[in-house]
Amino acid sequence: MDMQDKQDTQGSDARPVLEGPDIARVLTRIAHEIVERAKGADDVVLLGIPTRGVFLAQRLAAKLEEITDRKIPVGSLDITMYRDDLRMHPPRALARTEIPGDGIDGRLVVLVDDVLFSGRTIRAALDGLNDIGRPRAVQLAVLVDRGHRELPIRADYVGKNLPTSLRETVKVQLAEEDGRDTVLLGAKPAAAGEQQ
Repeated sequence: MDMQDKQDTQGSDARPVLEGPDIARVLTRIAHEIVERAKGADDVVLLGIPTRGVFLAQRLAAKLEEITDRKIPVGSLDITMYRDDLRMHPPRALARTEIPGDGIDGRLVVLVDDVLFSGRTIRAALDGLNDIGRPRAVQLAVLVDRGHRELPIRADYVGKNLPTSLRETVKVQLAEEDGRDTVLLGAKPAAAGEQQ
């Protein structure tokens, strides 16, 4: 998720656009789409972008295993040091990069994230992948695509297209991190000194 979306949407105007059953349903659909496009998912590796992308990747791996009767390698890819906005935000803790034992060389890597916004997070993830290995192909799965791309990046698998204004924010909550599954859409808090 891009930094701009990290702001809290706990205000009373935040409304759910996806709930737990909806999230489970779209992950099942994405898993089936991956199997269909990958012709069985034999060489698929899922890499989640911390934090919530990792949980989504783990859930997708479980669904792919149900469909294919095969264990799907899943890991995480921390993109913190590859971001182009490091100097514009306060320092943040590094997350973990965990690459499955067989690596990613020659494999179909599916990057998994919660929200696709400007595309800068995914650009950073692609830079990070270059330092790890050389996949056969890279695809992108996101729970929510909210538009407003700044780079020519498009998701291959989208749970929900959610057109938003720049005055809105999208917050994904997952049970593993937040205690519940929901996607909230709300007004972006005004910056200090900004008129509403």
